[in-house]
Amino acid sequence: MSERLRIERLPITHADAALLVEEVQQEYVVRYGGRDDTPLEPDTFELPRGTFVVAYDGDTPVATGAWRLRDDVLALGTKNAAEIKRMYVVPSARRGGVAAAVLEHLERTAREAGAEVTILETGTKQPEAIAFYQRCGYTEIENFGYYRDEPESVCFARLLGVDTP
Repeated sequence: MSERLRIERLPITHADAALLVEEVQQEYVVRYGGRDDTPLEPDTFELPRGTFVVAYDGDTPVATGAWRLRDDVLALGTKNAAEIKRMYVVPSARRGGVAAAVLEHLERTAREAGAEVTILETGTKQPEAIAFYQRCGYTEIENFGYYRDEPESVCFARLLGVDTP
């Protein structure tokens, strides 16, 4: 990971955020045949109920990530959850620690906002994402959310405040 990496909280509507969100949507089209249709309102990611971040390598936006508080999903014994959304790293910045830095930032800020657990949904056609989350200490949970009944959906959770392996 570049020592020039910085993570900034921005609105999801910011030009750099929108650019990267569109890139991940195009990746979903390639992998799944369509865009992610999960209903998301931009204010979902505004403090104190959520946050959206962009990671920069110097002046270049290279990754995004977000969380939003949820109290309707029971995971690892609590409903006090922050759902991780829009994790994405541009191909040229992958395998360099950027995703781990963004996820660590999201977990820390979600914990500071009062969440006890982070939850997320990904898909079977993203094996590298599944492996990443498992390496970071996430365990598979019952599916939740918009794609809960889709066979390609897989969901994970991790208690906050618990060290990763």
